[in-house]
Amino acid sequence: MNTTYIARKITLPDAFKEKVDARLNKLDKFFDDAKAEVKVSAQKDTATVELTIRADGMVFRAENSDADKMDALDGAIETLIRRIRRNKTRLQKKLKASAFDANDLVHDEYSHDVVREKEVSLRPMTVDEAITQMTLLGHSFFMFENAETGAVNVVYRRSESGYGVLIPE
Repeated sequence: MNTTYIARKITLPDAFKEKVDARLNKLDKFFDDAKAEVKVSAQKDTATVELTIRADGMVFRAENSDADKMDALDGAIETLIRRIRRNKTRLQKKLKASAFDANDLVHDEYSHDVVREKEVSLRPMTVDEAITQMTLLGHSFFMFENAETGAVNVVYRRSESGYGVLIPE
């Protein structure tokens, strides 16, 4: 697995990187050729590890915080494995054939039954107008046509604070 490291307000020694590479080997059973990005940041007594893996056009992401950066990394890896196993029937075409064994007892925890479809008319607006509209509707996201680019964008409320915009490539 090709791994990239990003450190914010912390220095990552080579020993840490070697341990990370060893622990990321747990994920090699799921992917043929994957790129991992490990972002480590520190604030006061807490280390946060954000793990992003890109493979076969799919993006897998997990984040975990802990007092120790290795414990935070382990938590992020376990979260990714849990998510992959929970969605294994949908992912089997994208992951290695040998990733799941017959004794894997984890079943889909969530049903992805579509319970409602809604047609929306998109009108050109700025990002600020879209955020205002989203707030007025009381939604956590809002799809709109960007007046500047003509592309369909989505604005969303981030869990920490602020807003994000999804822009198609």
